[in-house]
Amino acid sequence: MNRVADKVAIVTGASVGLGAASVRMLASEGAAVVLADIKDKEGQELERAIQLAGAKALYVHHDVASEESWKALIERTVAQFGQIDVLVNNAGVAASAAPEEQTLEQWRWLMSINLDGVFLGTKHAILAMKAHPPSGGGSIINLSSIEGLVGDPQLGAYNASKGGVRLYTKSVALYCAKAGLDIRVNSIHPGYIWTPMVKNYLRSRDGQDMAAKRAEVAAMHPVGRIGDPDDIAFGVLYLASSESKFVTGAELVIDGGYTAQ
Repeated sequence: MNRVADKVAIVTGASVGLGAASVRMLASEGAAVVLADIKDKEGQELERAIQLAGAKALYVHHDVASEESWKALIERTVAQFGQIDVLVNNAGVAASAAPEEQTLEQWRWLMSINLDGVFLGTKHAILAMKAHPPSGGGSIINLSSIEGLVGDPQLGAYNASKGGVRLYTKSVALYCAKAGLDIRVNSIHPGYIWTPMVKNYLRSRDGQDMAAKRAEVAAMHPVGRIGDPDDIAFGVLYLASSESKFVTGAELVIDGGYTAQ
């Protein structure tokens, strides 16, 4: 308990899936959590559940692709809790298409969330952390993917966005370290995790029922199963805590052995 006591953490895409698992875990370990999402109903319900459990939580409607929305989110967080110690850039979308069939509109929409959102969040978190120095140093955690490490023939835009997150993370980590900012920046690379996004992706594929599709994807991982959201939340907790104080510019791969093959 209390591995992130007294820290203030913003998590984007916090209403469901990996984001929801992360805010629950951070709150259970002592952090005040700010849930940022466009899914208001789910986010507000989770905010109330965390508060009823005795932790501090605030839900804020937030569009990661909007710089004005980021400014408002940061301002609201600092006004409520005084500082920002942790940012988890988790919000993301996926779209499957052959490269010659992918539309520019679809490409730009995906990039605006998966890559622009990470850039904007990182930029404004650094500004806030410089203005209101976090206790014990700051931590920016960017959710990339196994698809930021290896390619998929139907996920070109997603591969590009998550590969961009991976290298942008390293660049910012070096900048913060060399500038003496005491802000660590790392990426997490999940394999297939049983979340709404993965379920929707599997539904979009032709043939087989959902159980058969899940079994097929599970078999792609040497451990023989799809991951649970808490598998990633444990990684978020580690990178948010002082236990990772010597870790920056790193890739935390949590993929059941997928990329070891």
